[in-house]
Amino acid sequence: MKIKEHTDLSRLCIHTITTKPWNIEEAAKNYAAAGVKGITVWRDALEGRNIKQTGNLLREHDLTIVSLCRGGFFADKDAGKRKLAMDDNRKAIEEAADLGTPMIVLVCGADPSQPLEESRKQIHDGIAAIIPDASAAGVKLAIEPLHPMYADTRSAINTLAQANDMAEALHSAWVGVAVDVYHLWWDPQLEQEIKRCGNNEHLLAFHICDWKTPTRDLLFDRGLMGEGCIPVKQIRSWVEAAGFNGFNEVEIFSNTFWKEDQAEFLKKIIKAYRERS
Repeated sequence: MKIKEHTDLSRLCIHTITTKPWNIEEAAKNYAAAGVKGITVWRDALEGRNIKQTGNLLREHDLTIVSLCRGGFFADKDAGKRKLAMDDNRKAIEEAADLGTPMIVLVCGADPSQPLEESRKQIHDGIAAIIPDASAAGVKLAIEPLHPMYADTRSAINTLAQANDMAEALHSAWVGVAVDVYHLWWDPQLEQEIKRCGNNEHLLAFHICDWKTPTRDLLFDRGLMGEGCIPVKQIRSWVEAAGFNGFNEVEIFSNTFWKEDQAEFLKKIIKAYRERS
């Protein structure tokens, strides 16, 4: 099957964390000037700001606010810490509503002092508890499975099958999944599971970057599309075949790129998006 090329930037979204040295006002101005049409906002970018006014600013730049990152971290052996996480997730839902975005991405959490199965139960119960809040605010919750290397503390949901299982078990129109190529490219069941979440209308978000070889840092050394070994175009074709027609979200954590001139980095993102994603 021939994979369609990107002919424009109408479905390109960039996460604020990708161009971390820019504040959100700079990011909005520069993304819009370059023709980018989507932005996903990380919560740190909203600190000290009027969130409703910030949302209006982004829309004035003709940017679609694709999602808010991030909620989650439901799993903890300590009940008091689980309560704090629930409070923070409800706050995130309020922030998403104030910002005017229809979705929060969930990094679900894990606690290495307890079995993964217990962490997964806490994640399920935590998401179930905030569904009424999400529904009332009109904000969907996207479960993002993370690479198994993060199963110790960042997420006990490590495959798309696990995320699909949980979304199906929760059985809510307000819960779905986010597919991030960095976390899932290695999974031999990936195409099948993408079809599954498409059939169930659970596919809410698609994140892109690349896995550099060798990877010098397991968190802060992601690459631009085409710099590594992830078959980004092929995975995109599966996502689109499953019915997804939303934004392609560039999410790159990189100590290398953050040290660069961000205007030049933005040009590289757009070039890689057009040619290699």
